[in-house]
Amino acid sequence: MTDNLLKWRSEFPILDNTVYLISHSLGAMPRATYDRLHDYAEAWATRGVRAWAEGWWDMPVTVGNEVAQIIGADPGTVVMHQNVSACQSLILSCFEPTPGRNKIVYSELNFPSVMYVYEAHARNGSLRIETVKSDDGITVPLERMLSAIDEETLLVPFSHVLFKSAFLQDARAITERAHEVGAMVVLDVYQSAGTVPFSVKDLNVDFATGGSVKWLCGGPGAGYIYVRPDLHSRLQPKTTGWMAHEEPFAFDKELRYAPGIARFLHGSPSIPALYAAQSGYRIITEIGVENIRKKSVRQTSLLIDLAQEAGFAVTSPKSPAQRGGTVTIMHGHAAAITSELLSREVIVDFRPGAGVRISPHFYTTDEELETIIGEMKTIRDTHAYANHEAAGAAF
Repeated sequence: MTDNLLKWRSEFPILDNTVYLISHSLGAMPRATYDRLHDYAEAWATRGVRAWAEGWWDMPVTVGNEVAQIIGADPGTVVMHQNVSACQSLILSCFEPTPGRNKIVYSELNFPSVMYVYEAHARNGSLRIETVKSDDGITVPLERMLSAIDEETLLVPFSHVLFKSAFLQDARAITERAHEVGAMVVLDVYQSAGTVPFSVKDLNVDFATGGSVKWLCGGPGAGYIYVRPDLHSRLQPKTTGWMAHEEPFAFDKELRYAPGIARFLHGSPSIPALYAAQSGYRIITEIGVENIRKKSVRQTSLLIDLAQEAGFAVTSPKSPAQRGGTVTIMHGHAAAITSELLSREVIVDFRPGAGVRISPHFYTTDEELETIIGEMKTIRDTHAYANHEAAGAAF
């Protein structure tokens, strides 16, 4: 089978020496990132403080516009931050809970650091959290999510794709239910952006957050927040900084919020991270998420077939309509098997309750999928994981 996307393999140096199947955690670095970081260093070295006025100051918005193309947002509706935790905190700071509307709804399979944000704010009694239970630790029943959202709900922060199992939640149904009762949603697209096609505009979400570490191949320190345009003038974040001021260089003692998406900025941005992130965005945009998804569905389906043929239990959803870009494979010694795979330059990771997480991306060959299942079978059948288990392998 001809795979036109494999022409991009040469752009990712780590693929020369590893079987790299961990894009759900850290996407491979594009070769062009070397040049972009050199551009940053050159600007600092030669332009000094003038670099701020020559592009640095605007980068949280201009780089945000590049993310917007990937997640189906308009220009001027996405800004860059350090990470999702900061984005979630900033969103929450826009609201004043009341006794009649103070409930936060999310599932127990939400990403933990997102839950930490809301749990910390709930300590003073202004918020109450309803956690939707999972029966299997892999999926969240849609009807259970929908029934938890009622007229007392303020926000529903939920993951588009669950980090542990790659279960793809029905973002449209959850958003429509929230809006029906006057609540808002915060869609975490960290595990979907770049591998699952969607449009925040089409879904009509109020907010979306994500980062560049994973499928976007943009590296750490480049999180982002989308805010629906009609909310820009209505909200005033209390988690804020000087970049959110209408005239930041006036150094006023009183905060006057900037118009538009700029009011959702914070303090001084991490400029090196924004330089580093752009190479990945541009590759994803050039390939197209629809094309990435088509290959992802084919390869994750192949991976499931190979794993089951080898006698492994697959814990991620079997249906592509319910699955993101990751396949999870369980075994009683999955943690130790993962450790042995790493020692063989087969790069994956492990999560308790799900197993070995394996993520092909657009640069993955079918042969690499055969390799990892073959290695796992050999490790299992020869008990080659025993030394790792004895050493207390933990992930």
